[in-house]
Amino acid sequence: MIFGIIALVILVILVLWSVGAYNGLVTLRNRVKNGWAQIDVHLKQRADLIPNLVETVKGYASHESAVLTQVTAARASVVEASRNPNATTASRAVAENALSRALVNLQATAEAYPQLQANQNFMDLQSQLKELESKIAYARQFYNDVVLKYNTATETVPSNIIAGMFHFEQAEYFQTDDTSRAVPQVAF
Repeated sequence: MIFGIIALVILVILVLWSVGAYNGLVTLRNRVKNGWAQIDVHLKQRADLIPNLVETVKGYASHESAVLTQVTAARASVVEASRNPNATTASRAVAENALSRALVNLQATAEAYPQLQANQNFMDLQSQLKELESKIAYARQFYNDVVLKYNTATETVPSNIIAGMFHFEQAEYFQTDDTSRAVPQVAF
C-alpha cells in the first residue's frame, strides 16, 4: 500500500513536471512567433516608406538611376519574400539585408545633393526611416534573445525530453550575411 502511494505521488509529480515543461516550451515558441511578427510589422512599414523616399530622391537625383533601381529591386525582393508563406527566416534576412545595403547607398547618394538635404519632405522621410531602422534593430535583438531561450530549452535536459516527444523544432536566428557587414561602396 505504501509503495502504491509513493508510486502515485511520483507519477503525479512526473505528470505535473511534463505539463509544466510542455507549457513552458509552448510559451517560448509563441514568443518566437511574436518576435518575428514584430519584426515583420516594422519591415512592412519600412517597405511602405521606401517608395516615397525614392520618389523624393528621384526628383533631385534623376541621373542616379542605378541606385534608385537597386533600392526598388531590393524592396520588391523583400515584398516577395514577405508574401511567400514558405520563406524561411534566413531567406527573409537575406532580402532585408540587401534592402538595408541599398538604403545606405541611397542615403549616401542623397548627401551629394544639398538642395535635397534641405527638402522638408525628404528630411521627414529620412527621420521616419531612421526611427524604423532603430525599431527593426531592437525587434531583431528581441527576436534573437527569445530564439536563444527557446533553443536552449529544447536542447537542455530535462525539457529536451518533452521537446523531442512533441516535435519542438529549433528556431532560426535572424542573422546578417557577410556582405551586410561590408562597408558600402558609393561612387559619384
